[in-house]
Amino acid sequence: MTRHERPRPSTGSRASIASVAARLMAEDGITDYHHAKRKAARQLGLPEHAAFPDNAEVEAELRAYRSLYQGEEHAEMLAAMRHSALDLLELLANFSPYLTGSVLEGTAGEHSRIDILVFADSAKEVEIFLLNRGIAVDHAEPRNERVEAVLVMETDTVDANLIIMPPAMERTSLKHRDGRPRERVRADALRALLKE
Repeated sequence: MTRHERPRPSTGSRASIASVAARLMAEDGITDYHHAKRKAARQLGLPEHAAFPDNAEVEAELRAYRSLYQGEEHAEMLAAMRHSALDLLELLANFSPYLTGSVLEGTAGEHSRIDILVFADSAKEVEIFLLNRGIAVDHAEPRNERVEAVLVMETDTVDANLIIMPPAMERTSLKHRDGRPRERVRADALRALLKE
């Protein structure tokens, strides 16, 4: 190999990392894909510069793992989380809410949170709306500069992140870190999904 040639990533090691990362996410409650991939590579004894699978590959493995090892139990938990999400979408109807993230994608586990995109002129407006209904919220650190605030609230299943964005962002297609479009649905689409 000349010094200008780069070693080709091994498909086998990528698949192994994806598989172990999915297991770690399912069993240990890791929610950060990059952290799960790094930990998986260490467990497999692979070098730090090993080629990591992309998030979509890990997500596919996570779905397969949950289906194989957590089948009925996972399906029931996911349905309960989606019902909680529907309640939130209905509650927040004035703020153009959408369900997004692992609860929508079907990869959520007991350590996941319900992610709701909310479009409002200000986070204060949403916070006051919830406080007037006796719903307490905490603040979390936004992971994106376009997000005005993240309010965390309890539901009857798991905590929910209310991700507050300016109304102008509603028409913007949001993407995952790896460039894939981030799916999102309104209440009517979620109702249809729950009937499947």
